[in-house]
Amino acid sequence: MSRIVILIGGHLCNAPRPYKEAEALAKSGHDVTIAGIWFDPNFIERDRLLILNKKWKFEPIVDFQPNNIVNNWMFRFRSRFAREIFRRFGIFSPDLLGYGAKEMLKYAKKAKADLTIVHSEGGLWAGSHLLDKGFRVGVDFEDWFSEDLLTDARADRPIKQLKILENKLINGCSYCLTTSSAMANNLAKAYQSNLPTVIYNTFPWEERTRIDGKVGDRRDPNLPSIHWFSQTIGAGRGLETLFQALPYVCYPIEIHLRGNCPKDYRQKLNQQIPSEWIDRIFIHPTVANNELLSRISEHDIGLALEVSNISSRNLTITNKFFQYLQAGLAIIATDTDGQSEIISDNSQIGKLVLSNDPIALAQAINDMISDPNELRTYKLSSLQAAREIFCWEIEGEKIRQLVKEIL
Repeated sequence: MSRIVILIGGHLCNAPRPYKEAEALAKSGHDVTIAGIWFDPNFIERDRLLILNKKWKFEPIVDFQPNNIVNNWMFRFRSRFAREIFRRFGIFSPDLLGYGAKEMLKYAKKAKADLTIVHSEGGLWAGSHLLDKGFRVGVDFEDWFSEDLLTDARADRPIKQLKILENKLINGCSYCLTTSSAMANNLAKAYQSNLPTVIYNTFPWEERTRIDGKVGDRRDPNLPSIHWFSQTIGAGRGLETLFQALPYVCYPIEIHLRGNCPKDYRQKLNQQIPSEWIDRIFIHPTVANNELLSRISEHDIGLALEVSNISSRNLTITNKFFQYLQAGLAIIATDTDGQSEIISDNSQIGKLVLSNDPIALAQAINDMISDPNELRTYKLSSLQAAREIFCWEIEGEKIRQLVKEIL
């Protein structure tokens, strides 16, 4: 079988899509290696747990943990210097695209894989150079990188260069994936390319056998519980709308947020929460990958409050959406193009609400909670959809067939 290298721009534990991709391809007998970046000791431990007894390998391209003083200083200096030069003179450097882009390219050239698959902004740059050298390259548009982030966060981003790289890879790679039909159609239109293959961010149904049945989040089991999670709790993720909706929620509920919450945003967050709700909103840190499904499954309703004013967020369907299905939660989702793609055809799993509309969100919460039987039906329908339609057993087979065709 063939040798395949998957390049990611960070830790394995924060990259569920490449992880599942490696599982699918190794299952077909390919020699698969994921190559990423190490910088956080806690995440490194999670990475090591994930690769135990796997048929594929993980290798850190760069390790700049706090105790690795030379690497840590060097990469941070390169990043700061690149941003300053770009800000002052508009000069592009791959160091603008995250840590380790140059090292990714060096690693991939040395590996000489039959297929090198890139997932990150730095990977786009590395993949572009690999194409020039005659390598077979694949790309996964997990996000529309040049159309991501809020306006104030885009000021120092090399948007023009990202578009050039996206155009080159989407038209130069026979293995080209993305997360939704909405994203695929818009990417193809923007770059006059063939449609990327849609691989939903689903999860294996068999993982439900590992749910631990413990109660780690909820305080009062008699109250309905709402769950939201992301790697980071911050602006531009719909939480502002949730807090504005709370005065219009007519029933006592618990709300659980999970993710890394920076101190400066925690202060802003507390200022947004109505005083009468302070004791019913709980913030949890991220948990290890093998525990996440267990913690989600404790709850009743999953919130997917993606914003529609950021193209990438509007068009994608995130991991959380499909993990809510896998956990058997009813879903309340904003009517982004990506999320509408699923719920419009599967209305039994949850409700769509207008983006940035706190009244509509509060009404959806009230409607679900007011009728326990209806809420139970939504939850059962989510489980059925996760088992029969939206599971990695189906999506992984699509990847295996695509690689079989191009190799």
